[in-house]
Amino acid sequence: PQWYPSRVGLQLERNGPYLKDSINIQSLAVSSIITLYFTDLGQQVGWTTFFLTEYTGPLLIYLLFYIRLPTIYDQMESTKNFRHPVVHLACFCHCLHYVRHLLETLFVHKFSGGHTPLKNMIKGCAFYWGFTSWIAYYINHPRYTPPSFGHRQVSFAALAFLMCEAGNHFINVALAHQNHSGSKACLPSPTHNPFTWLFLLVSCPNYTYEVGSWISFTVMTQTLPVGIFAFLMVIQMSLWAQKKHKLYLKRFYPEVRRKAAIIPIIF
Repeated sequence: PQWYPSRVGLQLERNGPYLKDSINIQSLAVSSIITLYFTDLGQQVGWTTFFLTEYTGPLLIYLLFYIRLPTIYDQMESTKNFRHPVVHLACFCHCLHYVRHLLETLFVHKFSGGHTPLKNMIKGCAFYWGFTSWIAYYINHPRYTPPSFGHRQVSFAALAFLMCEAGNHFINVALAHQNHSGSKACLPSPTHNPFTWLFLLVSCPNYTYEVGSWISFTVMTQTLPVGIFAFLMVIQMSLWAQKKHKLYLKRFYPEVRRKAAIIPIIF
């Protein structure tokens, strides 16, 4: 009784999966006796709180570097150096990315799990906030140099970034609507919106668009920290996509067998 419900983890086997809250214990019992294993999951936070905290940090941190606080950069150097237009464009794109995430957390996504351990939020914040500080420091530095191919490179990369952001948003909206169609096992499918047609090629187009955004941002700014972050995002998104793809294969094998997980044809 000293643990609140979301902190309690129950398992049918040691080190097995945790039972969902919606499961009726009576439906699991094959006899009159059933053994449950209890685990204290630790302090919990809601998924909405998790994502709002994780995404608000990068938005504010980047802006602190963008205004070039005297405690971050040399004040004399900051006032003399001219800012290349890509610096302002990068700030706009970075803010747009995280504002979209925040708005979708509030108005689009529906979280089924309810809660997650507090330590997961701390790790997520350390990752996103830390990388944002590193990325913003380089891009907004008074000695930052623009991309090698100039305006053409920046323009094409910015256009690709905006298209990926739009695609990611429309995919998330489509997923939210399909999850509330009344069917518990519904295979995500494209709508009349062209941005959702990527569903025909991959199981997780939202991850594809997310990866595309960061690769485009890397090309647009041509900085090493962004490239490293994009590389780590490709790895993480690929792992999540593979996991979800395997789940789709179990439920909808004929429809999914010709699809890739995240990158069409290749992966």
